[in-house]
Amino acid sequence: MKIICVGRNYVEHIMELNNEFPIDPVIFFKPESSLLKSKNFLHPSFSSEIHHEIELVYEILKKGKDIDKKDAINYISKVGIGIDFTARDIQSHNKKKGLPWGFSKSFDGSAAVSKLISRNKIKDFNAITFLLKKNNILVQKGSSNLMIYKIDFLISYISNFITLEKGDLIFSGTPKGVGKVKIGDKLDGYHENEKILSINIS
Repeated sequence: MKIICVGRNYVEHIMELNNEFPIDPVIFFKPESSLLKSKNFLHPSFSSEIHHEIELVYEILKKGKDIDKKDAINYISKVGIGIDFTARDIQSHNKKKGLPWGFSKSFDGSAAVSKLISRNKIKDFNAITFLLKKNNILVQKGSSNLMIYKIDFLISYISNFITLEKGDLIFSGTPKGVGKVKIGDKLDGYHENEKILSINIS
């Protein structure tokens, strides 16, 4: 199982981090060990600036390579939300030096995934709303219609380079509002109006 992540996929998030707009999708990976397997995220000691990034997550239904964009939606089995925990201090330091920033994204427990919803319950893949509350205060809100690269394009694009396999997860990018978490915080993620993810920072 692979965790495939898309960076810089929302205009206002690109602007809030002063990043350049991508010509092509920005793709990076998290190992399977990044999956958070409980409701408790243990704040790592190697970073003093862990940020939350809520995202729509798509689970792949079946194996595919060089998938046609027109057929891409048929490769989705389920949809949910996830939090891409990011060590922003490590990422920023390495970016300034032109170095890879893999460890800022791929450390243990850095990928929290909600319960997943069957594709049959999704009315419109281009109008999925989601949000994140931190300590019951709204901090991030997004919709799939605001994605620069929509999921059908992403599935097709990614499959040109690597084979997608059943169970793979695609983290599709985060909207504006990313911010620091600290020990004692509680994060609640919502799909539409339903809370489907709760994480305690400890």
